[in-house]
Amino acid sequence: MESVGILPPDALSRAVIEIEKHVSSAGWDQPAQLFALVPTDDLLRAEPQLAAELGADDLSQPLTPVAQGELPGVLEDEHLADALARIEWPDGVSGCALAIERIVLPAAAEAGLSATETDAELARMAGSDPRRHEVRMVAAVLREGDRFGAVRLRSHDEDSAVLTGTDLVPTLCEVLSLTFEPSTGVLPGAGPGVDGSSDDEENRP
Repeated sequence: MESVGILPPDALSRAVIEIEKHVSSAGWDQPAQLFALVPTDDLLRAEPQLAAELGADDLSQPLTPVAQGELPGVLEDEHLADALARIEWPDGVSGCALAIERIVLPAAAEAGLSATETDAELARMAGSDPRRHEVRMVAAVLREGDRFGAVRLRSHDEDSAVLTGTDLVPTLCEVLSLTFEPSTGVLPGAGPGVDGSSDDEENRP
């Protein structure tokens, strides 16, 4: 499926907001979820029957998120880049997005952690620290390099409190950009169904 035309400047941000709301509607304590971002016009040309299934809001979105399912295994931060780097997207995919939950600490608290602690030990310490915040992050990138992110705090679980911005989750966006770099393998279960024969509508947010 060959992409045609130029995406509007807000296409990526609109896709991120749509994904964040979709994932948040299912509540917390979810596994990491990966999405392909396909131009809606291209998708409808390849699968015209979807026009009858999509709502008006969906049809107005420049990019359609196509869920790729849960990422296999326990993806801690140190393994996430390796797993994502094995993904190869078809040419018809304009971008991708990742929704993931994490426990974060304020900068002052992180500064007090020992550099000799293992990642597992640091995670346990963060999980019991009263200053911790549980967050859901949605990071998205386009093949051409555009990036956008959203962050929702569990303690402020409201749509109006979601933070968004181009530089909000730079590390995740950098890792996602690896999926558009040449690699030697494809992550099983990720990436199929977006090469002109899209996943069924159940996989669309």
